[in-house]
Amino acid sequence: MSRIDESRPFIPVGIAVLTVSDTRTAADDRSGDTLVARIAEAGHRLVARAIVKDDKAAIFEQVQGWTTDPDIDVVITTGGTGFTGRDVTPEALEPLFEKKMDGFSEVFHRISYDKIGTSTIQSRATGGVANATFIFVLPGSPGACKDAWDGIIMLQLDYRHMPCNFVEIMPRLDEHLKRGS
Repeated sequence: MSRIDESRPFIPVGIAVLTVSDTRTAADDRSGDTLVARIAEAGHRLVARAIVKDDKAAIFEQVQGWTTDPDIDVVITTGGTGFTGRDVTPEALEPLFEKKMDGFSEVFHRISYDKIGTSTIQSRATGGVANATFIFVLPGSPGACKDAWDGIIMLQLDYRHMPCNFVEIMPRLDEHLKRGS
């Protein structure tokens, strides 16, 4: 079972938060605020934060730009994962993924099911890796952001989390780029 190995040091990572919404502003971005607070509580660094409209090109450009920033190890988006016509975040970002993180969606839905039952199927939460940067695509509700952070992301971004975590493999995420394969 998973555990925290207190003999290992905590290693903070750089995180960017993107809210995708046609209606949210900095004054009422509760989901973004939820993530920012949890990032700070965990001891990580908030490197960047933005809000973009539900527009595939704008979402892609913002996240792609962040994946080239050496200070950003992780991008977390919130919003645009539903089924309405304006929900396009997975379509915008999955083409960016070099590797898709199928297990993230599966575990997210398992956690969500315990809280909201079958309504979890209305989310297309996803995750992947691009340019040696982890990307998590979350629904736009504070509850979903809490569930994803508390149940998955916080643990995987803690170097002390055993038996394994994302922090210990971060230095190797770009091996394919160095080998040219």
